[in-house]
Amino acid sequence: MTTAATDATPPRLPAATPPQRAGTATPQPVGDTSAEPSGATSPEPVGGTSSELLAVVASRALAGRRTVFAGIGLPTLATSLAQLTVAPRLEVVYESGVCGAHPSHLPETIADAVLITGAEAVLTMPALFGYVLQGGHIDVGFLGAAQIDKWGNLNSSVIGDWHSPGVRLPGSGGAMEVMANAREVFVVMRRHTPRSFTAELDFCTSPGPDRALADGIRPLGAGVTKVITDLGVLERAGAGEELRLVAVHPGVTVGQVREATGWDLKVAETLATVEPPTEEELRLLREDVDPKRVYLR
Repeated sequence: MTTAATDATPPRLPAATPPQRAGTATPQPVGDTSAEPSGATSPEPVGGTSSELLAVVASRALAGRRTVFAGIGLPTLATSLAQLTVAPRLEVVYESGVCGAHPSHLPETIADAVLITGAEAVLTMPALFGYVLQGGHIDVGFLGAAQIDKWGNLNSSVIGDWHSPGVRLPGSGGAMEVMANAREVFVVMRRHTPRSFTAELDFCTSPGPDRALADGIRPLGAGVTKVITDLGVLERAGAGEELRLVAVHPGVTVGQVREATGWDLKVAETLATVEPPTEEELRLLREDVDPKRVYLR
């Protein structure tokens, strides 16, 4: 399974429900940057907050997927919305061992008791990681990170020098296993900046397939194939391929994304423009998925 970007004209990314899907995207010429501002700050999202926009775009990407290894926060919002829209049979697996969760409301941690009630199964850690993940049963793993490079390697450990870091982060958790064994990995990052999209990681917590292979490790999955940010969508075709920009949010220019990226970002010959959240998607998020705004901002 891949979500490879091609040089063909990508379609406008779909809305959640078929009746509201748009047709052809308006192409954006890559070379025309005359009207691009010098700053890298993204504009206000069209039709929703930044967290709503990211959750909606991530949920649409789950169409056709069957199993997702999700974390708490934006991945939970995205998977919950996808179950109500594009992927009603989506099975969500949590690091705590819960498989096929059917929570009555949003969990606040991966060990929230609401995940267990009505779940299809609750597995031990050896069973979850040794059978479900390493057995190749996860279609998509959702990961976050403090830093990502152009090959899809992730840093969630430290910012700065290892021995005297400026910021110490939570570390890997199960991210290493997810990166190595999920068929593909989606990354959702709230802020697209040169510090987070960096040419060189301060520390590599979760190596992608290319780096793993160089160290003699043969991963099962394709690694990071899609990155969703507040500026747009980046995709990576597979081994030996860099992340490249394939879609931008309304009002965002190529120049803004390049300025916010710490390497010479490749861009698809013709870009898609992401469809803004529909009224129905926003209603579902606000009224059904997260009415108490646990994660929506």
